[in-house]
Amino acid sequence: MEDSNGGHLSHLVVNSNECLEFKLIRDVDDLEDDKTSFKPEMSHQVFGDSETIFGYQDLKVKLYYSAGLLETYLGMTYSEKVNKLSYDVEADEVLSKVASKLTPKIHSNLDTFVESLKKDRTFRPCGELIYSFSVNDKCNTRQFEVYKADMSCKGFREYHQRLQTFVLWYIDAANFIDIDDDQWHYFNMFEKYKTSSGHTQYGTVGFATVYQYYAYPNHTRPRIAQVLILPLFQNMGLGTHLLRGIYCEYIGKSNVKDITVEDPSIDFQRIRDYVDAINCHKLPSFSRKYLLQGFNKTMVIEAREKYKINKKQVRRIYEILRLLITDISNEQEYRDYRLNVKKRLNIPYKREQNDFKKLELVFKSLNKRSNITLPPMEQRMKILDKLYRILEEDYKKVVKRLKEEAGLWI
Repeated sequence: MEDSNGGHLSHLVVNSNECLEFKLIRDVDDLEDDKTSFKPEMSHQVFGDSETIFGYQDLKVKLYYSAGLLETYLGMTYSEKVNKLSYDVEADEVLSKVASKLTPKIHSNLDTFVESLKKDRTFRPCGELIYSFSVNDKCNTRQFEVYKADMSCKGFREYHQRLQTFVLWYIDAANFIDIDDDQWHYFNMFEKYKTSSGHTQYGTVGFATVYQYYAYPNHTRPRIAQVLILPLFQNMGLGTHLLRGIYCEYIGKSNVKDITVEDPSIDFQRIRDYVDAINCHKLPSFSRKYLLQGFNKTMVIEAREKYKINKKQVRRIYEILRLLITDISNEQEYRDYRLNVKKRLNIPYKREQNDFKKLELVFKSLNKRSNITLPPMEQRMKILDKLYRILEEDYKKVVKRLKEEAGLWI
């Protein structure tokens, strides 16, 4: 952008991801502690595809939450703002764009926000405690709990409406769910900690939403939709524990057919693979003997009955556990493994071939020529090999974690 004198206004264009500052405030001192700050992974769902804001220099947009109840403060600072009289352009609206995504009751005054922090002293998570665990972090033992809640819990609707705003910054193409649909289940993770004065309080860590789909004739099929561990708590294995908490709720229920996941991210798929592999490793059908013999129906039946894992995921876990026991330095053993996986990857192409032959017969009966073609075999083999290599790299990351963290060797 240029002014009438040819000068540039580029110094007034800022990256919206960089200028946003989030905080989860447990204590007033956290307001000035940079260690409690974190950034969004994306901001295009608020500021557009370019993820830029025009009209300010040294812009900082402050979006602060109290750690427990998530009371929200929104404010901004800057050193310079574009002058419309001088440049005939206006600065972008900032606060209104962010505020439109938040609940109506937000603090624009920092003093009132600080006063609201007192509410966290009596805050207790809504719903039922279903899972608890501890994590050793830098010689400190930290306590975490997972609660299952619904909209009938007092105060939960307001809490969830504040919590769900985080998906805008960390889950691409995210939408706020219909909280009036009672088929949604909510799983919320908190850290249970002691304040400097010795009081027990709860800090928000992350959450997951699960939708209850109907499965004929009288079953349900829970589908995990959104999963988020907030940045300050990532890389601690908490996503694994959140999934285990969800499993605790469903795997013991006879009316649950199986558990699915809606468009899992790469990171969440690895967490799911890790947890499912540990579980399936305990089943007789996944012993070394049967893994080497190949995938079988007993694996599907046992994994579904014991852990509510669907068939597609069971096959994936079989391939991961078989890779775990495969001696890659043994040429024949490794080749057998690759062929086993590639055979499965090639199934869609085989179906395409069959469909193509059927179409050819139809066109032939009509005395017409078909313009539909399939990729030549050489090209198909290259595609198949690439698919396999990508998949194996994902599997190796899971296998590495199974060995190092779970001590899993078959």
